[in-house]
Amino acid sequence: MRFIPLVRRHIAPVVLMSSVLFLVACSDQPEGGGPGADMKVPVSVIEVQPKRVEISADLPGRVDAIKDAQIRARVTGIVETINFEQGSDVAAGDVLFTIDPASYAAAQQSAAAELKRAQADAQSARLLAQRYSRLIKAKAISQQDYDNAQAAAAQADAQVEAAKARLRSADIDLGYTEVTSPIDGRVGEAFVTEGALVSATEASLMATVQNIDEVYVDLNRSTAELSALRKALAQGQLQQLGPDEARAYVLLEDGTEYSEPGRLLFSGIAVDPTTGTVRLRAIFPNPDNILLPGMYVRVRLPQGIDEKALMVPQQALQRSADGGSNLVLVKDGKAAPVPVGVGSVVNGQYVITEGLNPGDTVIVAGFQKIRPGAPVQPIPWKAGAAADQAPAAPDTQGQSPQAQGQSPGDASKGGPDASAQQ
Repeated sequence: MRFIPLVRRHIAPVVLMSSVLFLVACSDQPEGGGPGADMKVPVSVIEVQPKRVEISADLPGRVDAIKDAQIRARVTGIVETINFEQGSDVAAGDVLFTIDPASYAAAQQSAAAELKRAQADAQSARLLAQRYSRLIKAKAISQQDYDNAQAAAAQADAQVEAAKARLRSADIDLGYTEVTSPIDGRVGEAFVTEGALVSATEASLMATVQNIDEVYVDLNRSTAELSALRKALAQGQLQQLGPDEARAYVLLEDGTEYSEPGRLLFSGIAVDPTTGTVRLRAIFPNPDNILLPGMYVRVRLPQGIDEKALMVPQQALQRSADGGSNLVLVKDGKAAPVPVGVGSVVNGQYVITEGLNPGDTVIVAGFQKIRPGAPVQPIPWKAGAAADQAPAAPDTQGQSPQAQGQSPGDASKGGPDASAQQ
């Protein structure tokens, strides 16, 4: 009989505590028309206004040396010496390799001896022709003998010219045993060693010399971009740059701009059928040898002047599921996504070509807490703020005690803890 009252005495405080917790929890939930349901989310915004900007295109390119000489063997033989330090600067005419000249020197001497013999034979033939010319006047010889003597003298002169040609060829071959640099530049590695056999027939590659005081940068641009540029110029959306303003700027791998501006040399008139692109070439000074052959860079080409460009920070642009681009505007105090067309990037901002009007308010930060149609509180965006940093809420009206950093037990002196103790 004493067991039942003991149970009831323990159940009563538990029931009382559960009731108080339920009442406090219900009081924290805003009703359908309460202030929490219509709370505006703070977002960072900018008001877009037209401005004058120079529109440019960034294209990938590859650096190429203006002069790139391949040093190849022009005679066959054994490499005797290597006369340069790899990676050093050389001048035109400097001897880089020496090929064993012994056989070519002998051939040159033989050709010189043949020339002397041919000259001696020619001298004898000319003297005979001169004697016959006097005898024919006295009719001491026949006309046939005179003609034969004249022909022999002419043949001897031809033999002299042939011997001279063979001697020049031998001199050239002997000269080729000293392999020289055809240009000023920097020599790379040696592809052969001393004692190696090089062949004139196979044109053995021995080294390369490159002049990179100036360099080319070869670019490719799609025909679609060229058509869009011509259309914008024709419609007056862009102003044509002057003929002497075909400038070009290199953007290095770390994103910095190369200090030496260049100029565009030409734009191709033929389209590559495999890629649908047109080839362009620019030239850049390279006094410090920063641009190296084979390096991939980006080249910025000014296209024209847009007097009324609408620009937004890059972090304001949102990508849709279908691959398009959207901006979130503030219309009637609510977030409204709109599809836009995106143009070039200028100073870290996108040029918007379609879907945006002057005076529109664009959300730049605070996307995480909003959805289409949600009420927002616009706050001017600061350029130094992080891309995903939303502004802090201005007040805490309409928030529950939990959102204000209070626990349910601190909401009033008669909280559930106090009730449980009573």
